[in-house]
Amino acid sequence: MITVRRSDERGQAEHGWLSSFHTFSFASYHHPTFMGFGPLRVLNQDRVQPGQGFGTHAHDNMEIVSYVLDGALEHKDSMGNGSQMRPGEVQLMSAGTGVTHSEFNPSEDDGLHFLQMWIVPARRGASPRYEQRLFSESERRGRLRLVVSPDGHDGSLTIGQDVRLYAGLLDGAEIADLALEERRGAWLHVARGELSVNGVALGAGDGAAIRDEGNLKFGAGRGAEFVLWDVPG
Repeated sequence: MITVRRSDERGQAEHGWLSSFHTFSFASYHHPTFMGFGPLRVLNQDRVQPGQGFGTHAHDNMEIVSYVLDGALEHKDSMGNGSQMRPGEVQLMSAGTGVTHSEFNPSEDDGLHFLQMWIVPARRGASPRYEQRLFSESERRGRLRLVVSPDGHDGSLTIGQDVRLYAGLLDGAEIADLALEERRGAWLHVARGELSVNGVALGAGDGAAIRDEGNLKFGAGRGAEFVLWDVPG
């Protein structure tokens, strides 16, 4: 079963410097039906104006994954990490017992467009960790590239939960497949463009809860960039 949540059904927050769409309940946006999907608690699609960003703030007991679509994301945290991320880069910050960090758009001219996703960890009170890696366009083109997993398989970032994140690019005649194990579901988010999954058409900003499907076939891509969370249950 595939249940679609259209882009315009999401929560939205406009702060001038930040335009944010919330797939699930977040901050002042509350929807009792959309509190998360398994351990996936937050999926925000954010656009940040040049020279603006999130000042230093705290997190704990959350696995925070960021995926850059356009522009640059500058990160600094209390673990001593400082970096800039570009399109195709994935960042994982395991907040554990507690960490503070800031996120800024360092450009004076270009906007920042990125996804921020939060996963509830399997175990509370772990030591904070940080990882970052670029997954090239060729690695994601016409396929679902594993970018986050619980065991770091195939060069993916390591997360403290039984979930897997895939990222893909699909266009024209390209077709991609993914097999979901029994008793697992998936949340698909189309960051931009259009595609279909098992014949269901999705557009930019659309999401879909996938249950009891087993094999997934992706096609009909038109400039599509998307992510998929494979989760228990």
